[in-house]
Amino acid sequence: MQIKTISDEAEKKKIARTILEELPEWFEVPESREEHIANSEGKLFFAAFEDDAPVGFLYLKQTGEKTVELAIMGVLKTFHRRGIGRKLFEAARDCAVNRGYEFMQVKTVQMGMYEDYDRTNLFYRSVGFKEFEVFPMLWDKDNPCQVYVMKLP
Repeated sequence: MQIKTISDEAEKKKIARTILEELPEWFEVPESREEHIANSEGKLFFAAFEDDAPVGFLYLKQTGEKTVELAIMGVLKTFHRRGIGRKLFEAARDCAVNRGYEFMQVKTVQMGMYEDYDRTNLFYRSVGFKEFEVFPMLWDKDNPCQVYVMKLP
């Protein structure tokens, strides 16, 4: 498995589409999925490859002068629990640190709502994110938004 930084905008969109369309448990709303794909343009984009095929990706979005958001992340289900998400995160974190960012945030559905998102919450906690705040209506009443933050070294 290899992690690569992707700069070609068309390749970013192709990878994002490939992964997100295979993860309906998390990205079932077509409009939201298309927005994530379109928003990959211009972002710091990292992809995991197994035998030259993309198996996961994430991208970062600058939110302030010294802050960045892990805007989206996805790993094909058949590759879950193999450390790919952690390696993607580590590559993105190292890049953010090297670019002078001081804080990183990530948003997900609050713990206790859905089993799939509970695993997502546990992953973010395991890599060092700390609970910051819940916004009950940022998305909608069925998907309260949990914000996690991390101080970068």
